[in-house]
Amino acid sequence: MKLHDGIDQRLRSFIETQHVFFVATAPLAADGHVNVSPKGMAGTFAVLDEHRVAYLDLTGSGAETVAHLRENGRVTVMFCAFQGPPNVVRLHGTGRYLALGQSEFDEHRSLFADHPGARGIVVVDVERVSDSCGYAVPLMTHDGDRDLLTRWAANRGEERLASYRTTKNGASIDGLPALDVPAQ
Repeated sequence: MKLHDGIDQRLRSFIETQHVFFVATAPLAADGHVNVSPKGMAGTFAVLDEHRVAYLDLTGSGAETVAHLRENGRVTVMFCAFQGPPNVVRLHGTGRYLALGQSEFDEHRSLFADHPGARGIVVVDVERVSDSCGYAVPLMTHDGDRDLLTRWAANRGEERLASYRTTKNGASIDGLPALDVPAQ
């Protein structure tokens, strides 16, 4: 493993060519559930500078990352080379959630591709950057992004997506508050 002072150009190039990344968070409670979320889709991740990254959070069935960031901010983002030379990059830091409709969300939205169902943006202040060999990571090919989430969100429309987020994304599986949802 090698520690880096920040995300240099070599690491940035590696990060920007990966098709999938993983986001890990955990609540403070010892009996709380650690969460690891696979993320992907073209145009959903951005390196902002040597110590900040961001990704577009799309509507999904859970809101663990949001809840954990609201509670304690701890987050790790991991990238694995499934093609080319073996490498694993981890970005440890403190994250914050910019919810749909917040002015800061609007300021960052242009960094990402237009995906229906966007519900927020996660910005991570990166405090530790490391990479390691990744010798055990399998070689795999990328056949393309799945279009299921995009089609699902587009077919629902904004009103039904908002209703879905109200029902499914208000709390984590441990009961921590996640997305702010309107009072019923």
